[in-house]
Amino acid sequence: MRLVKIGVASVNATIGAVRSNVDRCIRLATAMAEDDVTLAVFPEQVVGGYAAEDLVQWQAFVESQRRELERFAVETARLRTVFVLGLTVGVDGDLFNVGALVHGGKILAFVPKEKLPTYNVFYEARVFSRGVPGLNLDARGVFCGDRIFQFDFGLLAIEVCEDIWSPDGPMRRRCYSGAEIVCNLSASPFRAGVVGTRREMIATRAADNQCTIAYANLVGANDGLVFDGGGFVNQNGRPMLEATRFREGYAATVVDLDRTIRSRREASTWRSDLEAFRREQTPVPVTALHEKTADRSKLRYPAPPPGTSFFLPSANLPVKTPREELLDDFYDALALGVADYYRKIGAFRRIGLALSGGRDSLLTLLVAHRAAELLHPDLEGAALREAAGSMISAFYMPSRYSSDATQNAAARICADLSVSFMIVPIEDAFVRELDATRTLLGPGGPEPTELTKQNVQARIRGQRMWNWSNTSGALFLQTGNMSEKALGYTTVGGDLEGAFSVIANLPKTVVIALLERLEKRFGYPGIRATLDTTAGPELAANQSGEAELMPFEVLDACLYLYGAEKLAPNEVALALRSVFPDRDPVQLALWAEKFARLFTQSIFKWVQSPLAIHLGSLDLDRERALQLPVVQRTEWKGG
Repeated sequence: MRLVKIGVASVNATIGAVRSNVDRCIRLATAMAEDDVTLAVFPEQVVGGYAAEDLVQWQAFVESQRRELERFAVETARLRTVFVLGLTVGVDGDLFNVGALVHGGKILAFVPKEKLPTYNVFYEARVFSRGVPGLNLDARGVFCGDRIFQFDFGLLAIEVCEDIWSPDGPMRRRCYSGAEIVCNLSASPFRAGVVGTRREMIATRAADNQCTIAYANLVGANDGLVFDGGGFVNQNGRPMLEATRFREGYAATVVDLDRTIRSRREASTWRSDLEAFRREQTPVPVTALHEKTADRSKLRYPAPPPGTSFFLPSANLPVKTPREELLDDFYDALALGVADYYRKIGAFRRIGLALSGGRDSLLTLLVAHRAAELLHPDLEGAALREAAGSMISAFYMPSRYSSDATQNAAARICADLSVSFMIVPIEDAFVRELDATRTLLGPGGPEPTELTKQNVQARIRGQRMWNWSNTSGALFLQTGNMSEKALGYTTVGGDLEGAFSVIANLPKTVVIALLERLEKRFGYPGIRATLDTTAGPELAANQSGEAELMPFEVLDACLYLYGAEKLAPNEVALALRSVFPDRDPVQLALWAEKFARLFTQSIFKWVQSPLAIHLGSLDLDRERALQLPVVQRTEWKGG
């Protein structure tokens, strides 16, 4: 047996906080060394924070990362654990996103990332140079390039995030060159379904390359990106470790590297591919490192988890359904996004929102409350709920169209959460603003339209929230959802306003499903009180969002088919027939055309909306996943 203990760390790094980030790494490094970890893997760009974007063009920012890495090396010199951690390194005219190898107080090597993503939320090729096979550079006395490393426990390879997502990444040639352990340093943002995808992809790579993969992921939120952390160790396709997500810390497991060697000898296809590699390509050079690593004499052979065996998994069925797991992930991601935005900016003293008694603002309040709990990690129980509630102010601002049902629902949930609740009517201001609008239109001018009257109410509320926020130093949360944002069912200067948008990338049907899930989890009466009301903005008499737009399930299907699948309106109409076979095809076609028209006409609103939390592959955020021109014509859509 050749036992090795591998640790994967999730670190909540803040962009630019190089000293604080390294302090966090040192604390975890010390803890892992005390736990007899042989090899400790930290996330991508953990020193400088991710995604730093154009900030890496400041030379001082890049140099500060090198200095802090040197400090990490000095302060961990007494530890025998081998460390791998991510940062930006400049070499002449290149900037590389690298994994740094540190051991015994020395920076031993930098290995650059080769696959630079420039899609969805990623822009790395804009600022970074790619590593290439055979790269051999000098980064001020430290090797920078393509290399594998031999320690007394085995052969180690390093790669960064996207490198593992391609089957043709550097892992293949490094494993054919002898690497037994591949350390993947990642800053992989949360998005719907990503956990299962990561798990399957890592298992596939480990099996295809007959190696042990140690995958460490960043945790925490920067801007609208939420990193869910966690990590994996997978040996030759066999899962050995899956770390807890949405939490800073580390997890470790023991693997027997002799098993990897045996698996390679048994896998005839792998050996055939290895022969072809030797004939056609140059092996990756190996650097032998002779300094003694952590004592492995106390490590024990990895036994199956309790309740399982070498031949059978656990008999316990999953407690949650996949739907419940995803909804809980959304809740955790949204709360972490708000909490870190509040904490890392450092400019806010409390949190506030306009609470309408409707579904969107209710979910935003529930997320804000959970975020406030995350900001009090040392409390629990009733004390935690009270502390979180005391950070939040909710304002119900009724006009003549507001109902008793929504007011009672808003008051109920604030009582459930111990949140400050204030009723501030806008009726008088509504009348004054309509009179001012008539004055602007001039004598004999037109009467303000019904749409204008609705927007006036929303803008009064938005202005009041900004005025309160400016004075109280509060983080003003915008409460609109993705479906209504997509169709412009929102008011510029009104309910589109806020300093941070919480659910702007969450479709309306998911908002409702998440509220139902949270009601099941927490039992707050205020959730049911809101769900029992009619979904609408209450800016006109008897207003219903579905009546004015279309049924929410149809709207969200159009959003997916048009925005994510990129179907033309006529194709959306055809697809809707399959999704909703019991609905009138003519009506479905009208809804598809209406969606496409309003979607295109509303892009000018998106670019004025606040930064939003990233939750999936489709974001209505022009700087993130879906980048569309504001000015465009729709002749291409055809009939």
